[in-house]
Amino acid sequence: MQLPNKTLSFAFFSLLIIGASFLAGTYVGYENRAAILKVSGLINKETPVTSDEMVVDFSPFWETWNAVNEKYVPATNSTTSPGEVTAQDKVWGAIQGLVGSLNDPYSVFLPPADSEVFEENIQGNFGGVGMEIGMRDNTLTVIAPIKDTPAARAGIEAGDQILKIGDEVTADISLEEAVRLIRGEIGTEVTLTILREGRKGSFEVAVKRAVITIPTIDTELRKDGIFVIQLYNFSGQSPRVFRESLREFVLSGSNKLILDLRGNPGGFLEAAVDISSWFLPAGKVIVTEDFGPGKEDLDIIYRSRGYDVFNDNLKMIILVDKGSASASEIVAGALAEHEIADLVGSQTFGKGSVQELIKITADTSLKLTVAHWRTPKGTLISKDGIVPMYVVEMTDEDREKKKDPQLNKAVDLLLSR
Repeated sequence: MQLPNKTLSFAFFSLLIIGASFLAGTYVGYENRAAILKVSGLINKETPVTSDEMVVDFSPFWETWNAVNEKYVPATNSTTSPGEVTAQDKVWGAIQGLVGSLNDPYSVFLPPADSEVFEENIQGNFGGVGMEIGMRDNTLTVIAPIKDTPAARAGIEAGDQILKIGDEVTADISLEEAVRLIRGEIGTEVTLTILREGRKGSFEVAVKRAVITIPTIDTELRKDGIFVIQLYNFSGQSPRVFRESLREFVLSGSNKLILDLRGNPGGFLEAAVDISSWFLPAGKVIVTEDFGPGKEDLDIIYRSRGYDVFNDNLKMIILVDKGSASASEIVAGALAEHEIADLVGSQTFGKGSVQELIKITADTSLKLTVAHWRTPKGTLISKDGIVPMYVVEMTDEDREKKKDPQLNKAVDLLLSR
């Protein structure tokens, strides 16, 4: 699963390294409080912690901490002894509980082991099955399988709900834990229990793990004169290869363009802005990063850089589906609302939140939702995704017969103009 830097949208997330501590306000100088590791050194916080906005009573936390340390004995069927859970482990668990109280599937505290896996996942090439996953209605859901990967070859589809990973039920599981379970030694298999809309009952899919290399783009000049650009992600190299693809389009002599963003889970915001700028005059709003009520002064408006090389003769369709997320939704929303392109396909995923990766300690991190994306007309992408002007669904029967009614609709529209 690819994660971004500050300019990432995402299914992907932006990375900002800032300082923070869960226990800030509870006591000062955490690094100097070695006594926290000793039950006898714990200090109950009898007086509330105050700030300009709230009064927080931490005494229940300390009462629970002391009770656990003084009285806890593992259940008779437990294989864990009290000594195996350190005081530091309990602190990590407390922070995870704090972040979990937000009920936000994209905000999570990463203790050392999970943080290490997370860092591995943002390096580009990794061992896994090749699919982007997210949370929809608190259910682990496939955003999109990646082209030419084990997941795609095994028949995994965008929108599939993952009920189990091996023997592990995914209810209440975090994205990071799901990634950890899906990843494994290259060449081994992981069995996923899938629930798919339109199909009765759940079923199992065995997928063999492999080194995953994420593709970027494909182009095609069709016999009917329509030029198709299929963009698979918004990586750091996407602006360059997209520019080269546009050059191919111009040299082809065609004025009819299909940009296929189906199954594209997103990537760098920088790439989305750059790609949108080829079609919009300078200064036109592409997307707004909305930091929430009362923080309007922090909002960031991203505008076109004004490459704008096409005139009114351009006829353009963007294909989207439930696997189109994040940066894909930003581009589709911007070009549709500025009336550059019509959208064809099915409703997009709705991944319109922004995450920062906050370094808590040298080996722990906090991934926290800090903002939402709004389209140029102010629509929140996270709420319902984007519904195309021309809604065309793709059925299992279509896939089995290798039919593409969404592409066919886009072709018909372009040839009629």
